[in-house]
Amino acid sequence: MRTTVNGIEIEYEVFGTGRPLLLIMGLGMQMVAWDEEFIELLVAEGHQVVRFDNRDMGLSTHIGGPADLLAALSGDPAAVPYTLSDMAADTAGLLDTLGWESAHVVGVSMGGMIAQTLAIEYPGRVRTLTSMMSTPSVALAPATEAGTAALLGPPARNREEAIANAAAVWQVLGSPGYDPDPERVARVAGLSYDRGYDPAGSTRQLIAIMTAPDRTEGLRELTVPALVIHGDEDPLITPPGGVATADAIPGAKLLTFPGMGHDLPRELWPVFVTAITELTGREP
Repeated sequence: MRTTVNGIEIEYEVFGTGRPLLLIMGLGMQMVAWDEEFIELLVAEGHQVVRFDNRDMGLSTHIGGPADLLAALSGDPAAVPYTLSDMAADTAGLLDTLGWESAHVVGVSMGGMIAQTLAIEYPGRVRTLTSMMSTPSVALAPATEAGTAALLGPPARNREEAIANAAAVWQVLGSPGYDPDPERVARVAGLSYDRGYDPAGSTRQLIAIMTAPDRTEGLRELTVPALVIHGDEDPLITPPGGVATADAIPGAKLLTFPGMGHDLPRELWPVFVTAITELTGREP
């Protein structure tokens, strides 16, 4: 399904019935990275689940325009095509399309940053906030050298390279304490390439992340129930990001998983779903 918000088209899918729960994916990732088996676990716990392609990804509108990270970091406002606030506004517009006055919001990585921004700037729209592998500011959780190198690798020239690049990236970012899932990585990478491969779009999203202000003070004002999930082996958004998020949000619960990197290991899906369900069950 598709809707138009803020002058751009957003592709989305709806699963099940129940408490409204919105999933927001991370940097350079399409909604298909939210595995349907994971979604089915959430549906089984009484949620109506929506996943969507952020702007510049998949079947949603690709913005075009500047994709010069160095220029953006040097302070050139013309090099910042959009902000996390713009992406949060997209999300609020999607809630309007769905007819949801508010929703339980789950965001991973950049999606966690968008979810945080949504909760701060549209406080009435967020029932509960689950921030996974995220941070109030990248300055609070600097990536390791290996994590940075994996993030900034050269773009693929074809589908085969896209799948190979994804495998190489997840060797670095994945969870060393859990079994790798190369078949899933290859499947998601191939499907994402087919749906709309756009490395410049990933760079524009990265610009939005890197130029965003620190959200710590805004998070301190939140009154919604919140859950923070992080891995202690995350090389991209290192563990201090999760700690900083939980410390900033009054009453937030922090779950840190040994051996978890910057991904969602299949073995932990039931644990994540249980924790999210406990949170969403605290609000009607």
